[in-house]
Amino acid sequence: MGSLKKSGKSLTLKINRLMAQYPVIVLASRNQKKAGEISELLSPYHISVQSVTEFADAEEVVEDGNTFGENAAKKAVETALAISQWTIGEDSGLMIDALNGAPGIYSARFSGEDATDEQNNAKMIQELENVSLEKRTAAYFCNVALSNPRGEICLQVEASCRGRITESPRGQNGFGYDPYFEIVELHKTFGELAPIVKQHLSHRARAFERFIPPLVELFEQQT
Repeated sequence: MGSLKKSGKSLTLKINRLMAQYPVIVLASRNQKKAGEISELLSPYHISVQSVTEFADAEEVVEDGNTFGENAAKKAVETALAISQWTIGEDSGLMIDALNGAPGIYSARFSGEDATDEQNNAKMIQELENVSLEKRTAAYFCNVALSNPRGEICLQVEASCRGRITESPRGQNGFGYDPYFEIVELHKTFGELAPIVKQHLSHRARAFERFIPPLVELFEQQT
């Protein structure tokens, strides 16, 4: 019995030691709410996330790609090369069927550069003014790319979450278009969902569900 306890303790120490050796990842985003969500998703795996704002050498990356994937990869690579750190590039947005996929990759600047969430939401509601609730179907998309410190993409995944756009905002949680994005089956918007629920249902949660297992495997190979 004593040797079994000793063996179990040894295994626990070994696991903790391996986890402690995981590299810190820099998130190439200046959106603090997004950084908070991603940090919470990685925290159970003992992977620490730093914001790119902590690195003076990291300049703002111009998001001029044609897809979420191109933008995510570009943010990861350019930031990694600038600071020589493992870097996550994440690009996400809302695609509304009745608006031919808009705002899409322009979700953060739908109503113009430096737009606020309120301004983007106002423009979205204005464009959907004559669209019935049944036809306000939409999907959130999230693409996540990982670059090593040499600027090489090692992992990249994408996931989505379907719903519809409500006529008025509901809930105070989340950010961006969340108060208007309703999960039809739950009759709740992302703004109404508790953070712990959103961590399992959202496009970002689904993307990281695909991203984390190969990430952990990759980092274990580095230790």
